Amino acid sequence: MDARAKTGVSIRSAAKRYGPVVALDDVSLEIEPGEFVSLLGPSGSGKTTLLGILGGFVQPSSGAVWVGDRDITFAPPHKRDIGIVFQNYALFPHMSVGENVAFPLRARRQPKSTWAKKVADALAMVELSGYEHRGIGQLSGGQRQRVALARAMVFEPQLILMDEPLSALDKQLRETMQIELRRLHRKLGATIVYVTHDQREALTMSDRVAVLKNGRLVQIDTPERLYDRPCDAFVASFIGEATLLDVTRVGDDAVRLGDTVLRTAHPLPRGDKLLLAVQTEKLVIDSGEARDGMNRLSCRVTEVLYQGESLRVFAVLADGTAISLRQPGSHDARQRIPQPGAQMSVTLDPQDTIVVPA
Repeated sequence: MDARAKTGVSIRSAAKRYGPVVALDDVSLEIEPGEFVSLLGPSGSGKTTLLGILGGFVQPSSGAVWVGDRDITFAPPHKRDIGIVFQNYALFPHMSVGENVAFPLRARRQPKSTWAKKVADALAMVELSGYEHRGIGQLSGGQRQRVALARAMVFEPQLILMDEPLSALDKQLRETMQIELRRLHRKLGATIVYVTHDQREALTMSDRVAVLKNGRLVQIDTPERLYDRPCDAFVASFIGEATLLDVTRVGDDAVRLGDTVLRTAHPLPRGDKLLLAVQTEKLVIDSGEARDGMNRLSCRVTEVLYQGESLRVFAVLADGTAISLRQPGSHDARQRIPQPGAQMSVTLDPQDTIVVPA
């Protein structure tokens, strides 16, 4: 990849309306050169519409899109210098692997004498050297995904767009390809915008994650901050396995949950209606050795579900409020979990005591 690939993207007040339906509502987003940004949200959130505007397949009703110092808002797709990996890969079944990868070079009328080397270099990047003459039907799902990626990179684009390219793969292969794509991104330094509805995928792969809801950008942040410091109840519930509990403000750094006061290490949001967002793995069964300053909750176990690598424990507080926590699936951890009907105490670190506006 050459220096052109390290180009930033500026989305400025982009909106898309279909009659009375607002698919995208005044979204502004700055993507740094070489950054991997995922667009995350449920169906109908606007992420695919935003990707379509970036790729030139959807014209915005208002707003602008810049790649580097170039306004591409109304440029046709083939003049945007953008590589695209579709959900179904969109490979040509009648062409060989090499012919598929060379297709963007032919479409852009690059000198034919350069094709062989560029195709070989692109396939080497995705560890498919020597596959030039294979048929698409001879490839596994993961290999097809790599061919699609090589085709998107072969002409050294300024930007690579990916529309849920791993959704058709089985769980194990999908997780393997997530790590592989992350490795390739670091190797290439390309600017990538990636659409997904899978929270774990977005957190695994991205430098930053943009969360959309009903056509609006709700929050964009690093995976760590997005998970640990959600801006509102939607982000808290959409990222991870958060339980949202009604709480009331007690001073500047504490809230009341039932009869228990919980302290937080973070500023409380404004407003009177507050929710405690508790991620399942942040609650820890109290062994009696927890350090001072931890928040403690007494509860009764109602159900324990074995889920392989972990166990999901459901419980209720004294006032009937339901909570849940996730514990490791190791033998030692399983021995510490009380049986249904038994009382237990759980702790929550003030750093993990996250309060969001209702």
